[in-house]
Amino acid sequence: MAGGRPIRWHIAVFLAPAVAVYTALMIIPLFGTLAQSLMNLDATGERVFVGLANFARLFGDALWSDAFWNALGNNTWFFVIHMLVQNPVGIALAALLSSPKLRMAAFYRTAIFIPTILSFVIVGFVWKLILSPIWGIAPGMLDAVGLKALFAPWLGKEEYALTALALVSVWQFVGIPMMLIYAALLSIPDEVLEAAEMDGITGWSQFWKIKLPLILPSIGIISILTFVGNFNAFDLIYVAQGALAGPDFSTDILGTFLYRTFFGFQLQIGDPYMGSAIAGAMFGIILVGVCVYLFGIQTRLRRYQF
Repeated sequence: MAGGRPIRWHIAVFLAPAVAVYTALMIIPLFGTLAQSLMNLDATGERVFVGLANFARLFGDALWSDAFWNALGNNTWFFVIHMLVQNPVGIALAALLSSPKLRMAAFYRTAIFIPTILSFVIVGFVWKLILSPIWGIAPGMLDAVGLKALFAPWLGKEEYALTALALVSVWQFVGIPMMLIYAALLSIPDEVLEAAEMDGITGWSQFWKIKLPLILPSIGIISILTFVGNFNAFDLIYVAQGALAGPDFSTDILGTFLYRTFFGFQLQIGDPYMGSAIAGAMFGIILVGVCVYLFGIQTRLRRYQF
């Protein structure tokens, strides 16, 4: 007993296994990586503390900074496409599927969500086959509707490759915002919707004026999940374009840049200390983004929650 209130030991007991696993697999490696980013090898090959020298090289040395800013710019564009395409489409699909007049809604939800559970390897390989100008089916499908002139080897052109892969990622993961928004729409009390109908607010007008403001907290959560997921992206780019993220690094993002630097690739020798610095920079970017959301956006969205 503490102050007359019982100590709930069962909470610690149930949380302990998850906390132990998370600490072993996430927290300890994270701090180990951050510590390694402050180290490097001296002329004798001994590991020594160098402070922020690795970060100074990453941001100030043209050999490293050009590749880093290119990867960061590509990562930002990758994220922007998801925000402008994936999340609005997911919200629209959720609004349609939540309509009581729609038949076979469960089938549509399942069909849209299935790509989410597919392996990155399968998705990347299949879409490379689909978009191939030699044996892909995309040229034939566009030709069938009279739009073959619009086809181009999108994955082979620097100006299109990253956008094409971002749209493939949107296709794969649009089911996640759809399901989260769908659940948020179902949680809106019937009394609110009935009051809106009594005032003559129905259909899409009801969605824009009543439902959308009430699901803003869920949209905020989806946005920050999209941010974290996109700035941790690696798999799809690696499967579709390889570690060099071609053509000419036009699809290179922070994940692939980290992979090449840390482990090495082809003639490039791995440098775990600079790789840790890149990982530290990625962690800092994600941390800043999450903090902006938590302290600058979420507090303002709470007023819309029931």
